[in-house]
Amino acid sequence: MSSSTAVPGSSPIAETAPLSLCALEPHVPADRLVAEMVPPPRFDSVRFDTYVPDPNQPSQIEAVKVLSDFAAGLGGAHATGAGKRKWFGGKKTVAPSGPRGVYLDGGYGVGKTHLLASLWHATPAAPSLKAFGTFVELTNLVGALGFQQTVRTLSGHRLLCIDEFELDDPGDTVLVSSLLSRLVEAGVALAATSNTLPGKLGEGRFAAADFLREIQGLSSHFRPLRIDGEDYRHRGLPDAPPPYSEEQVTRAAYATEGASLDDFPALLDHLARVHPSRYGALTDGVRAVCLTEVQPVPDQSTALRLVVLADRLYDREVPVLASGLPFDRLFSEEMLNGGYRKKYFRAISRLTALARDAKGLVAQ
Repeated sequence: MSSSTAVPGSSPIAETAPLSLCALEPHVPADRLVAEMVPPPRFDSVRFDTYVPDPNQPSQIEAVKVLSDFAAGLGGAHATGAGKRKWFGGKKTVAPSGPRGVYLDGGYGVGKTHLLASLWHATPAAPSLKAFGTFVELTNLVGALGFQQTVRTLSGHRLLCIDEFELDDPGDTVLVSSLLSRLVEAGVALAATSNTLPGKLGEGRFAAADFLREIQGLSSHFRPLRIDGEDYRHRGLPDAPPPYSEEQVTRAAYATEGASLDDFPALLDHLARVHPSRYGALTDGVRAVCLTEVQPVPDQSTALRLVVLADRLYDREVPVLASGLPFDRLFSEEMLNGGYRKKYFRAISRLTALARDAKGLVAQ
């Protein structure tokens, strides 16, 4: 049942009612999950030379150089066993010691995903030999294929890029630790982004000390590369527009081809019934998301689902037009001070950028 605020025929602008995300329950076959392990549409055309480092942040300039060298070092034959290529240099060595992956650590909005996608594009290998996905998408792939099949599917790859690397529960910690260990043994190079240093993963979220061996094992696969800076999404830009009225949002939804229209509380309820691995498919063909009655999310589980949806909308460059509260009031002070605070600030940053993109949908 659609939860759109307006009903067909209530607007003089269009004859067809907008879509409702709440009416969609997409099915995503396992082969699509594998095929979609490439940089999302927003990052299709990014390259190292399109990354604009902040001149006041030397770490951003250094990151481009280190990652360019890293990509160049992946141009040889697939490395397994003896004679592995040394990833941060051009010479071959026998079983190089030290991490065989790079881990981009930094705050939200410093361009980590841009750099990770640029690494994927710059790596001299066919797209079928390199994979790119968020941490959530990687764990969803294991859920769809099973652990052993995922190892077989990815072990022939030259590179695995993992965006937004976070450990939310003990199960993920053990699963990913085992998976990455198997892939490294198979010669797969790793690259990841996160707002948390690898040795601090899981901190503040569960009894991370009980899984210290797994966390340390994960950390050993990566060479940390710190990237400092301010959130580029709002650097030098005007403030995000304030929320619009319900009538403005509804009229914009009817006037925009391919727009969706949903009450925010109903959408949050619907997300609980759709697996996060399907949130990308949920937005297939949607050109704008219109939401009414935006209000604070009620609990942490709901908030984390919203974070995933915000990431998928941002990846696909889908503008978001909303009435109700501004996006910086979505999460409670307790949430913003808790273990998932970096996820929530990233979601606020991305939704704010998408709200700015949606200004043109409202008739002046």
